[in-house]
Order: sequence, then structure tokens, then C-alpha cells
Amino acid sequence: MLQPRILIPVAAACVFLALALFIASGRSFAFDRSIVLLFREAGDPSMPIGPAWLREAVRDVTAFGSTVGLGMMTIAAGLTLWFCRHRHLAVGLALTVIGATAVSTVLKILIGRDRPDIVEHAALTFTASFPSGHAFLSAVTLLSIAGFVGLAARRDDITRLCLGLAWAMIVMIGVSRIYLGVHWPTDVIGGWCLGIAWSSLSVALLGRWMARAEGLEPARDDSAR
Repeated sequence: MLQPRILIPVAAACVFLALALFIASGRSFAFDRSIVLLFREAGDPSMPIGPAWLREAVRDVTAFGSTVGLGMMTIAAGLTLWFCRHRHLAVGLALTVIGATAVSTVLKILIGRDRPDIVEHAALTFTASFPSGHAFLSAVTLLSIAGFVGLAARRDDITRLCLGLAWAMIVMIGVSRIYLGVHWPTDVIGGWCLGIAWSSLSVALLGRWMARAEGLEPARDDSAR
């Protein structure tokens, strides 16, 4: 029987592949439209729900998932690993994020899905819609940081803390893209699924290989100490 750490990324990859094939064929999901409109004022789809401060806060959240935001997180985490003498893991983290960024660009070009056209966009966009780059790359970056830091720390409690914080940010960033009207929900779901699969594979293969190169032992739970 497959363990959850294997079953979850495999299932996520299958969901992404199914969504990508369905969307690439030109078909769409009815619930995409309904959920996008759920975040808009009734009778005025140009206006997101909530007060002005909420709209500004959501734009701040979505900025964390931008190339600049995630790039700064990757640099900060990579340099921390590097200066803590985990240089192999630092390089592995950088390769993971750079590779995912290239894949995101290629997938957007190949699939070429249009952005939502039923509401006014509350943020600027420059690329195609599927998969959501913010959702995909935030999942890859934050989950990979959690995984690589966990390998360096060799403590399960630290890994769980990093994963919890990562998922809180990943969910908020993904929902912000729907709220701002720049992505269909299936764009975000597809990005999350691909991000889970990509980061899991990277941590399991590249991360553990880099950890062994540094002579690190498998993670252990030191929380009881």
C-alpha cells in the first residue's frame, strides 16, 4: 500500500494532468464562472466583495506569490542554508525553483488558456491563465523551502511548522488570484496540484540526494527533548 507521502503527489499529478488535457481541448468547467462571480458584488461584477481595505490587503497577499516575492524568499532561504554550511541543499533549492519557473512559462504558452473575461481584473496580468503561476510557484517555492529546511534541521517538528506556515501562505495566495478575477478556480487548483507533485519529487529525490552528500542523517523528531 502506498504511503501518503507517495500517494498524495501521485494523485496531485494525475489531477493536474486531467485538468490540463481537459482545458487544452477547449472545454471549460461550469463552476469556474460561479466561483469567480461569488467574489464579486451582486449586480456589479467589476467590484470585488468587501471594503476597500480588504481589496488592498488581497493585493498585498497576491504580491507574495509574484516572481519578486517568491524570488526574495528563495534567495533568503538559499543564503541561510548556504551560510549554515548546507550548500548542497541551497543549490538544490535554487534548481528546484528555477526549473519550476521555466516549466510554468512553457505550460502557459502550450495550453494558452484565456484569463477570465466575465469580471474586471483587479490586478495586471501578462501571461496565459493555466496553470496559475502564483499558485504553482508559491506551492513549489514554499513547500520546497519547508522540505529542504527540514532536511537540514533533521527535526520533524521544525518540518511540520514550516509546512503549516507554507500551506497558510499557499492557500491565501491562490484564493487571492480568484478574488482579483485574474484566474479561474481550476487554474489555481491545477497550479496547486502541479506544485505539490513538483516539490514532493524535488525534496524526495534532489533534496535527499543533496542531504546525503552533506552526510546528513534521516529526519528525527527531537520535539520531546
